[in-house]
Amino acid sequence: MSEMRHKYATYKDSELVVLMKKGTNQESEAAFTEIYDRYGLRINAYCRSILGDRDQAEDIFQETFLRFYQKVRADYKSGSVIGFLITISRNLCLNAKRNAKPTIPIEEFEFVGQEDNTYEQKELSNLIMMALDLIDPMYKEAIVLRSFNDMRYKEIAEILEITEARARYLVYNGKQKIKTVLTPYMKDTYK
Repeated sequence: MSEMRHKYATYKDSELVVLMKKGTNQESEAAFTEIYDRYGLRINAYCRSILGDRDQAEDIFQETFLRFYQKVRADYKSGSVIGFLITISRNLCLNAKRNAKPTIPIEEFEFVGQEDNTYEQKELSNLIMMALDLIDPMYKEAIVLRSFNDMRYKEIAEILEITEARARYLVYNGKQKIKTVLTPYMKDTYK
């Protein structure tokens, strides 16, 4: 089985999607597993960054891949697989946030994707996550897509259904807003 999985690692996303749609059950499952392996960490990090709740993010993460699988098998049109996955998870996250009652305390929020080795790094991560929570959700989402998911502005624009110029504006101004929030903390920390 590992030889088969290695074989699929060389396939393009579009080839994997075709196998998911038209391949045998074994091929379809192997192609889906390869896509899951390629993008699972990024989708999970995105969900955790947007929601802040590990358990809720895990549920949305799993639901994202379930819906992706169903959509591909039913009527998926060609396009960016990661863009489609982010779009699904974004919609699920927005629905979850809209339906949520209270928010979680900032102390429980984790900075996804960075191994903190020192107290200062942990404090900085906590400050950045706090600042992200304090800015407008549209800025936050654009920054998460750009900084945590390494997406291009064009991809961000497609996912958020805005122009590429607007995506650049949201990322730039979002970073400026984070700097404004963090400035008092940074002055105190680095005197």
